Amino acid sequence: QVQLVESGGGLVQDGGSLRLSCAASGRTFDRYVMGWFRRAPGKEREFVAAISRSAASSHYADSVKARFTVSRDNAKRSVYLQMNSLKPEDTAVYYCAAYLPTRPAVLRTYGYDYWGQGTQVTVSS
Repeated sequence: QVQLVESGGGLVQDGGSLRLSCAASGRTFDRYVMGWFRRAPGKEREFVAAISRSAASSHYADSVKARFTVSRDNAKRSVYLQMNSLKPEDTAVYYCAAYLPTRPAVLRTYGYDYWGQGTQVTVSS
């Protein structure tokens, strides 16, 4: 199992930047594919980004491509989400998530097994 704790959320103006962090417990962090999801008020949770175990590959939702960057540091057991050019529609609770892949070449946008508690990101217009 892995436990996940997000941090770095806050209030930022339209066009601003934030960097979210997710710290994981356990010694097997590098076995997990890591992902970021978000839930906006009144909407369902949606996929944002995922990164492979070695960080060699990543995948993004169309709505955040070219603005968000996911990265990880396996030595620190952490995953990050750099968010640039933020828009009011990016306002949401952001969640870190993980799963053990059976097909390492595929980065899933669903079916994650472990979740953090979330961190609020608010973008003001």
